[in-house]
Amino acid sequence: MAKLVTSMRRVFRASGTTVVRIVECLALAAVVAGPAQAQPQPASAPASAASAPAAALMFRVPRIQGRITAAELGLVINTADPYSVEVGEYYAKRRGIAPEHIVRVTLPVRPRLTVAEFEAFNTALHAQMPPSAQGLALAWREPYAVECNSITSALALGFQARLCEQSCAPSRSSLYFNNPSARPYSELGLWPSMLIAARSVDSAKALVDRGIAADHSLPGEFPAHAFFVSTPDAARNVRAGLFPPSTTVAPLKLEVVRASSEKLPPLRRTLVYETGLVRVPGIDEVAWLPGALADHLTSFGGLLDAPPGSAQMSAIDWIEAGATASYGTVTEPCNHVEKFPHPQVLLLNYMQGASALEAYWRSVAWPGQGVFIGEPLAAPYAPRKQQDEQ
Repeated sequence: MAKLVTSMRRVFRASGTTVVRIVECLALAAVVAGPAQAQPQPASAPASAASAPAAALMFRVPRIQGRITAAELGLVINTADPYSVEVGEYYAKRRGIAPEHIVRVTLPVRPRLTVAEFEAFNTALHAQMPPSAQGLALAWREPYAVECNSITSALALGFQARLCEQSCAPSRSSLYFNNPSARPYSELGLWPSMLIAARSVDSAKALVDRGIAADHSLPGEFPAHAFFVSTPDAARNVRAGLFPPSTTVAPLKLEVVRASSEKLPPLRRTLVYETGLVRVPGIDEVAWLPGALADHLTSFGGLLDAPPGSAQMSAIDWIEAGATASYGTVTEPCNHVEKFPHPQVLLLNYMQGASALEAYWRSVAWPGQGVFIGEPLAAPYAPRKQQDEQ
């Protein structure tokens, strides 16, 4: 108990706050390793296919060490895609990305690259992008996959051929999972990346604007809310055992709400929304804060070309509704919790001032099939430096 108290004090000192209600924050100082699943089920299985989440072991989230800013971000633009060119140039101007950190490539504009196409792209990217870039913004919606892998994981961890043979198998572990480093390329040899993906150029520009508006915006005058919503869909509700308890994090003016989809509270000032369903109703009615993170555990949330109303909701629907970042899988992952964002790792990293890119990447242990989308640099709890105030 004493170690947990000390841990939370360090977290809040790092963010420039005073610990007022440390006892209520204790549960957020630890994260669960994940329920044991002897027989993982396809996330497309019927609701009766999976049992309720098992009890979980706990470990602590480390204190983060700074964050990736515009000065450390690389931007990649696909010159064959008008969306990518316009969105990429808009992002470079709005975020002030250094010209030497902008790489222009030519890629097919379709959902999936072949391995040969990806390897040529990856080689060109490493030849042109300076090693000072610690993360990547990919200014496009497609391609979002490399055969059966997501393009974001293939860039960071390399292409994993065995997932094409058995997509439900465990995938390569990420060294960046629950890792506090703000220099993942220099220290771990990987580029966490995120697609600036939306259904139109105008939507993408609005996404970028939300990310910028999020910076240093919290704590605000009124509380923000993080909603973790259990559902009766047992196959997709396996993360419920990992949800943090309902609590008030007073120093950050954050209300953590553990709820049920069958009796949802009003979704006001929403910073985080995590759940497990094929489709999540009512997301257009959510009052989103700039910088909001939202995702749903299902098999094919990473199909970014899926039209509205598809059998399984796409992660891009969260973006269109007003969220600032999301995550989904591009091939059937089965419901291994390790293949989806860990709710407490995601939340506590974001609370410490991490960017959306870092918080999401740190929260997924096996990201081989998962694509990260949104505005990478959004950081609502990032401390405001003196130069930001001038």
